[in-house]
Amino acid sequence: MNFFASYNTDIGLRKHTNQDSIAIKMLDTPQGRAVFAVVCDGMGGLAAGELASKEVIQAFCDWFDHSFAKQAADNAFQVEQTLTEWRELAIAENAKLGVYGAQNNAGLGTTLSALLIYQNQYLIVHVGDSRIYEMNAEGMRQITEDQSVVAREIAAGRLTPEEALRDPRRSILLQCIGASPTVEPAFYQGNVESETTYLVCSDGFCHEVSSQEIYENMGPQACENPVVMRQNCVYLTDLVKQRKEQDNISIVLLKAY
Repeated sequence: MNFFASYNTDIGLRKHTNQDSIAIKMLDTPQGRAVFAVVCDGMGGLAAGELASKEVIQAFCDWFDHSFAKQAADNAFQVEQTLTEWRELAIAENAKLGVYGAQNNAGLGTTLSALLIYQNQYLIVHVGDSRIYEMNAEGMRQITEDQSVVAREIAAGRLTPEEALRDPRRSILLQCIGASPTVEPAFYQGNVESETTYLVCSDGFCHEVSSQEIYENMGPQACENPVVMRQNCVYLTDLVKQRKEQDNISIVLLKAY
Protein backbone atom coordinates (compact mmCIF):
# COMPACT_ATOMS: atom_id res chain seq x y z
CA MET A 1 0.00 0.00 0.00
CA ASN A 2 1.19 3.49 -0.81
CA PHE A 3 0.14 6.97 0.27
CA PHE A 4 -0.37 10.52 -0.88
CA ALA A 5 -0.05 13.18 1.81
CA SER A 6 -0.77 16.88 2.09
CA TYR A 7 -1.36 19.46 4.79
CA ASN A 8 -2.20 23.05 5.59
CA THR A 9 -1.92 25.13 8.74
CA ASP A 10 -3.09 28.69 9.28
CA ILE A 11 -2.93 31.16 12.15
CA GLY A 12 -6.58 32.08 11.64
CA LEU A 13 -8.25 35.46 12.13
CA ARG A 14 -7.74 36.34 15.79
CA LYS A 15 -4.69 34.77 17.38
CA HIS A 16 -1.22 36.29 17.29
CA THR A 17 0.58 32.95 17.06
CA ASN A 18 -0.19 29.57 15.54
CA GLN A 19 -0.21 27.24 18.51
CA ASP A 20 -1.01 24.17 16.40
CA SER A 21 1.82 21.80 15.46
CA ILE A 22 1.64 19.14 12.76
CA ALA A 23 3.88 16.38 11.41
CA ILE A 24 3.79 13.84 8.59
CA LYS A 25 6.39 11.08 8.39
CA MET A 26 6.78 8.12 6.03
CA LEU A 27 9.15 5.19 6.28
CA ASP A 28 9.84 2.35 3.85
CA THR A 29 10.22 -0.89 5.80
CA PRO A 30 10.77 -4.54 4.80
CA GLN A 31 7.02 -5.03 5.38
CA GLY A 32 5.95 -2.03 3.30
CA ARG A 33 5.52 1.69 3.74
CA ALA A 34 4.45 3.21 7.05
CA VAL A 35 2.94 6.66 7.48
CA PHE A 36 2.58 8.65 10.69
CA ALA A 37 0.51 11.84 11.02
CA VAL A 38 0.17 13.98 14.15
CA VAL A 39 -1.77 17.13 15.04
CA CYS A 40 -1.38 18.90 18.39
CA ASP A 41 -3.45 21.97 19.27
CA GLY A 42 -1.65 23.95 21.95
CA MET A 43 -3.22 26.21 24.53
CA GLY A 44 -1.79 28.72 26.97
CA GLY A 45 -0.82 32.37 27.23
CA LEU A 46 1.78 33.99 24.98
CA ALA A 47 3.92 31.24 23.42
CA ALA A 48 3.08 28.57 25.99
CA GLY A 49 0.62 26.68 23.79
CA GLU A 50 3.06 26.69 20.89
CA LEU A 51 5.75 25.28 23.17
CA ALA A 52 3.44 22.53 24.46
CA SER A 53 2.31 21.38 21.01
CA LYS A 54 5.85 21.40 19.59
CA GLU A 55 7.19 19.47 22.57
CA VAL A 56 4.60 16.70 22.22
CA ILE A 57 4.94 16.55 18.42
CA GLN A 58 8.70 16.16 18.77
CA ALA A 59 8.36 13.43 21.38
CA PHE A 60 6.06 11.35 19.18
CA CYS A 61 8.14 11.96 16.05
CA ASP A 62 11.20 10.76 17.97
CA TRP A 63 9.25 7.63 18.85
CA PHE A 64 8.53 7.01 15.18
CA ASP A 65 12.13 7.68 14.12
CA HIS A 66 13.67 5.40 16.72
CA SER A 67 11.38 2.92 18.48
CA PHE A 68 9.04 2.26 15.56
CA ALA A 69 11.84 2.26 12.98
CA LYS A 70 13.77 -0.34 14.98
CA GLN A 71 10.70 -2.55 15.44
CA ALA A 72 9.95 -2.39 11.72
CA ALA A 73 13.56 -3.09 10.71
CA ASP A 74 13.65 -6.12 13.01
CA ASN A 75 10.19 -7.30 11.85
CA ALA A 76 9.19 -7.09 15.52
CA PHE A 77 6.30 -4.62 15.44
CA GLN A 78 3.62 -5.37 18.03
CA VAL A 79 0.39 -3.43 18.48
CA GLU A 80 0.24 -3.83 22.25
CA GLN A 81 3.83 -2.68 22.66
CA THR A 82 3.09 0.41 20.59
CA LEU A 83 -0.01 1.29 22.60
CA THR A 84 1.95 0.85 25.83
CA GLU A 85 4.76 3.08 24.58
CA TRP A 86 2.29 5.74 23.44
CA ARG A 87 0.51 5.73 26.79
CA GLU A 88 3.81 6.02 28.67
CA LEU A 89 4.93 8.82 26.38
CA ALA A 90 1.70 10.80 26.84
CA ILE A 91 1.94 10.43 30.63
CA ALA A 92 5.61 11.46 30.62
CA GLU A 93 4.91 14.51 28.45
CA ASN A 94 2.01 15.51 30.71
CA ALA A 95 4.31 15.42 33.71
CA LYS A 96 7.11 17.26 31.90
CA LEU A 97 4.87 20.09 30.74
CA GLY A 98 3.21 20.24 34.15
CA VAL A 99 6.58 20.80 35.83
CA TYR A 100 7.54 23.44 33.27
CA GLY A 101 4.25 25.26 33.81
CA ALA A 102 4.63 25.23 37.57
CA GLN A 103 8.23 26.47 37.42
CA ASN A 104 7.39 29.26 34.99
CA ASN A 105 3.96 30.20 36.35
CA ALA A 106 2.45 29.36 32.98
CA GLY A 107 -0.65 27.34 32.25
CA LEU A 108 -0.07 25.32 29.10
CA GLY A 109 -1.27 22.18 27.44
CA THR A 110 -2.00 20.52 24.13
CA THR A 111 -4.28 18.05 22.47
CA LEU A 112 -2.82 15.02 20.72
CA SER A 113 -4.20 13.08 17.77
CA ALA A 114 -1.72 10.74 16.11
CA LEU A 115 -2.38 8.19 13.36
CA LEU A 116 -0.03 5.36 12.38
CA ILE A 117 -0.82 3.29 9.27
CA TYR A 118 1.26 0.15 8.85
CA GLN A 119 0.66 -3.31 7.45
CA ASN A 120 -2.87 -2.37 6.33
CA GLN A 121 -3.89 -1.33 9.84
CA TYR A 122 -4.30 2.00 11.58
CA LEU A 123 -3.52 2.79 15.20
CA ILE A 124 -4.55 6.04 16.86
CA VAL A 125 -3.66 7.72 20.15
CA HIS A 126 -5.94 10.58 21.14
CA VAL A 127 -6.19 13.18 23.91
CA GLY A 128 -8.47 16.22 23.70
CA ASP A 129 -10.66 17.44 20.86
CA SER A 130 -8.56 17.39 17.72
CA ARG A 131 -10.12 14.87 15.34
CA ILE A 132 -9.40 12.00 12.96
CA TYR A 133 -11.84 11.13 10.18
CA GLU A 134 -11.93 8.20 7.76
CA MET A 135 -13.49 8.58 4.28
CA ASN A 136 -14.15 5.94 1.62
CA ALA A 137 -16.69 5.15 -1.08
CA GLU A 138 -19.30 4.43 1.62
CA GLY A 139 -19.00 7.86 3.18
CA MET A 140 -17.29 9.55 6.11
CA ARG A 141 -17.01 8.87 9.81
CA GLN A 142 -15.27 10.47 12.76
CA ILE A 143 -13.07 7.83 14.37
CA THR A 144 -12.04 9.74 17.48
CA GLU A 145 -14.39 11.00 20.17
CA ASP A 146 -13.98 14.56 21.42
CA GLN A 147 -12.86 14.69 25.04
CA SER A 148 -14.68 17.93 25.79
CA VAL A 149 -17.48 19.21 28.00
CA VAL A 150 -19.86 19.76 25.07
CA ALA A 151 -19.20 16.28 23.67
CA ARG A 152 -20.04 14.84 27.09
CA GLU A 153 -23.25 16.90 27.18
CA ILE A 154 -24.24 15.72 23.69
CA ALA A 155 -23.67 12.09 24.72
CA ALA A 156 -25.85 12.64 27.80
CA GLY A 157 -28.64 14.18 25.70
CA ARG A 158 -28.35 17.59 27.34
CA LEU A 159 -27.12 19.36 24.18
CA THR A 160 -27.74 18.91 20.48
CA PRO A 161 -24.75 19.03 18.10
CA GLU A 162 -26.11 22.33 16.75
CA GLU A 163 -26.33 23.84 20.24
CA ALA A 164 -22.82 22.63 21.03
CA LEU A 165 -21.39 24.67 18.15
CA ARG A 166 -22.38 27.90 19.95
CA ASP A 167 -22.11 26.76 23.55
CA PRO A 168 -19.73 28.96 25.62
CA ARG A 169 -18.12 25.80 27.03
CA ARG A 170 -17.10 24.65 23.54
CA SER A 171 -13.38 25.04 24.22
CA ILE A 172 -13.30 23.33 27.64
CA LEU A 173 -11.51 19.98 27.51
CA LEU A 174 -11.93 17.06 29.87
CA GLN A 175 -8.20 16.35 29.60
CA CYS A 176 -5.16 17.58 27.70
CA ILE A 177 -1.43 16.94 27.88
CA GLY A 178 0.27 19.37 30.23
CA ALA A 179 -2.69 20.87 32.10
CA SER A 180 -4.38 17.76 33.52
CA PRO A 181 -3.40 16.13 36.83
CA THR A 182 -3.45 12.78 35.04
CA VAL A 183 -3.87 11.78 31.41
CA GLU A 184 -5.41 8.61 30.04
CA PRO A 185 -5.17 8.49 26.23
CA ALA A 186 -7.86 6.87 24.11
CA PHE A 187 -6.77 4.32 21.51
CA TYR A 188 -8.43 3.22 18.28
CA GLN A 189 -7.45 0.63 15.70
CA GLY A 190 -8.84 -0.81 12.51
CA ASN A 191 -8.12 -2.06 9.01
CA VAL A 192 -7.10 0.18 6.12
CA GLU A 193 -8.42 -0.36 2.61
CA SER A 194 -7.09 1.10 -0.61
CA GLU A 195 -8.86 4.24 -1.85
CA THR A 196 -9.45 5.56 1.65
CA THR A 197 -8.55 8.99 2.98
CA TYR A 198 -7.76 10.03 6.55
CA LEU A 199 -8.05 13.55 7.90
CA VAL A 200 -6.28 14.62 11.10
CA CYS A 201 -7.24 18.15 12.14
CA SER A 202 -7.40 20.64 14.97
CA ASP A 203 -10.82 21.69 16.20
CA GLY A 204 -10.48 25.07 14.50
CA PHE A 205 -11.07 23.34 11.19
CA CYS A 206 -14.31 21.62 12.22
CA HIS A 207 -16.57 24.36 13.55
CA GLU A 208 -17.50 26.18 10.35
CA VAL A 209 -17.46 23.44 7.71
CA SER A 210 -20.00 20.67 7.15
CA SER A 211 -19.36 16.95 6.88
CA GLN A 212 -20.58 17.09 3.29
CA GLU A 213 -18.09 19.83 2.40
CA ILE A 214 -15.25 17.85 3.99
CA TYR A 215 -16.20 14.68 2.14
CA GLU A 216 -16.64 16.38 -1.22
CA ASN A 217 -13.19 17.96 -1.00
CA MET A 218 -11.25 15.35 0.97
CA GLY A 219 -12.88 12.02 0.18
CA PRO A 220 -10.89 9.60 -1.99
CA GLN A 221 -12.66 10.73 -5.16
CA ALA A 222 -11.37 14.29 -4.58
CA CYS A 223 -7.76 13.29 -3.86
CA GLU A 224 -6.28 12.47 -7.25
CA ASN A 225 -2.74 13.48 -6.28
CA PRO A 226 -0.88 15.56 -3.67
CA VAL A 227 -1.24 18.77 -5.70
CA VAL A 228 -5.03 18.50 -5.78
CA MET A 229 -5.08 17.49 -2.12
CA ARG A 230 -3.09 20.58 -1.20
CA GLN A 231 -5.43 22.81 -3.21
CA ASN A 232 -8.43 21.32 -1.44
CA CYS A 233 -6.83 21.75 1.98
CA VAL A 234 -6.20 25.43 1.26
CA TYR A 235 -9.68 25.91 -0.19
CA LEU A 236 -11.42 24.54 2.91
CA THR A 237 -9.11 26.49 5.23
CA ASP A 238 -10.00 29.70 3.40
CA LEU A 239 -13.69 28.76 3.53
CA VAL A 240 -13.52 28.30 7.29
CA LYS A 241 -11.84 31.69 7.66
CA GLN A 242 -14.46 33.36 5.46
CA ARG A 243 -17.04 32.04 7.92
CA LYS A 244 -15.17 33.86 10.72
CA GLU A 245 -13.54 30.95 12.55
CA GLN A 246 -11.28 32.53 15.18
CA ASP A 247 -9.00 29.63 16.08
CA ASN A 248 -5.83 28.28 14.47
CA ILE A 249 -6.65 25.84 11.67
CA SER A 250 -4.56 22.75 10.87
CA ILE A 251 -5.12 19.82 8.51
CA VAL A 252 -3.16 16.68 7.63
CA LEU A 253 -4.70 14.66 4.78
CA LEU A 254 -3.62 11.15 3.77
CA LYS A 255 -4.81 8.90 0.96
CA ALA A 256 -4.13 5.17 0.92
CA TYR A 257 -4.03 3.69 -2.58
